[in-house]
Amino acid sequence: MSQEEMFAQMFGGGFFGGMPGEGGPGGPRSRTRKGEDINHNLNVTLEDLYNGKTTKLSLEKNVVCGLCSGKGGKASAIKKCTTCDGRGVKLVVRQIGPGMMQQMQVTCPGCDGNGSIMREKDRCKKCKGNKVVNEKKVMEIFIEKGMRNGEKIPMKGEADQLPDVETGDVILVLVQKPHALFERSGADLSCKITISLVEALCGFSKILITHLDGRGIHVEQPAGSVIRPGDVKKIIGEGMPHFKRPIDKGDLYITFEVEFPKDNWATASSMKSLEALLPARGPTPIEPELVDHCTLATGDMEDYGSNAHTGNAYDSDEDDDEHGHGGAGVQCAQS
Repeated sequence: MSQEEMFAQMFGGGFFGGMPGEGGPGGPRSRTRKGEDINHNLNVTLEDLYNGKTTKLSLEKNVVCGLCSGKGGKASAIKKCTTCDGRGVKLVVRQIGPGMMQQMQVTCPGCDGNGSIMREKDRCKKCKGNKVVNEKKVMEIFIEKGMRNGEKIPMKGEADQLPDVETGDVILVLVQKPHALFERSGADLSCKITISLVEALCGFSKILITHLDGRGIHVEQPAGSVIRPGDVKKIIGEGMPHFKRPIDKGDLYITFEVEFPKDNWATASSMKSLEALLPARGPTPIEPELVDHCTLATGDMEDYGSNAHTGNAYDSDEDDDEHGHGGAGVQCAQS
């Protein structure tokens, strides 16, 4: 009994008969395989995503040998591998337990999966019988306005080539570098801007931000309209352009931080003049009977919790017991 007949009896059908895509009896018609897609990260800046950019990418890949048309050598010298009958794979059966057999498909060792063999002297001088050669290609990539971090740009048919295989795609994945000023969420931008105390109280008229396209963003804040630390303002239409609709833009959100003057920056008389301009102090709360007078010191929240007690609530009792001072036969009663 041949190996094929044995497989037919054990598993049903002919050799590879039920395997999809093999074209054997009982299987579907053979169809062209598609090669694997290749993912490649492309580093971009937030400026690139705002303004759009055309860049070049050097790609190194395998292409079908033009000298032998992907045959690997002289067509007349190519012989079908008798070990796998030209399929490039073999079926093997191994025992995985008492009375239990497993059928596996493995690469044919006789032809290294090529399905054919040839003598060394008949191999193609260019590809050395490998059917493909290495090639460098420079591709032009267009990054559209409004694209996002993680956006995928497919380059159709630019992956590694193989004979009789549909070439896969190179998929470029945009990876945005962190920006020094702006953060992005959807089509909106946000940033933090520090202004002086006098600007926070008395207003300002100045270029507040240099935008991603190099434009200065001039803002006028009227006197008397106070900006407090942590206040958030927004400029409508100065966010990111929408992908495929670059005329439409999101908004720019600005969180303000206020820089206060250093200690002892003014004389006592100046402070009195300043106090006369500022809103009056709040009413003094009713003092409790017992008051401790304390002094404020500079603190750091990183030190918060460093004074935690490391002892145990029972330590003192245990120490007393060790020295013979503990009470004997202590009982608890709940009334």
